[in-house]
Amino acid sequence: MRYILSILTENEPGALSRIIGLFSQRGFNIETITTAQTEDPTMHRMTIQTSGDEHVLEQIQKQLHKLVNVYRVHDLTEGPHVEREIMLVKVAAKGSDARDEVKRCADIFRGSIVDVTATHYIVQLSGTSEKLDSFLALIRETCNIVETVRSGIIGLSRSEKTVK
Repeated sequence: MRYILSILTENEPGALSRIIGLFSQRGFNIETITTAQTEDPTMHRMTIQTSGDEHVLEQIQKQLHKLVNVYRVHDLTEGPHVEREIMLVKVAAKGSDARDEVKRCADIFRGSIVDVTATHYIVQLSGTSEKLDSFLALIRETCNIVETVRSGIIGLSRSEKTVK
């Protein structure tokens, strides 16, 4: 099963290390992780995507709550939520046909071309992981992907409750 955990923690050195260590000790893989300061500069929000056994995840959540620096842990996949990821893709675009195809695909997926050279385009896209995977599958059919970088998932619960 796939899980997205939103973890509110103090903005202190070592907090990230302790949380990652907890996952490692339990043999739980972190598929994506993003972390940044919140509206309160003393706090950080960490979003971790992982998959695995429900029982192990429950144990990890209990252990996370015991860490001194952790204020709140919320499983976003328990209810309605919004999740997004951002991706930059460098595509070889030699010739007008290839360039037109990159532009067309970027338009279809509501992406934008953020850099152009004589031989490459860099396309920026945001959306669900599935949307980004679909773009990559489509562009691979006609163009050569040179390089890809993805941010990892960020998300918020759609409920009235906030993770504070």
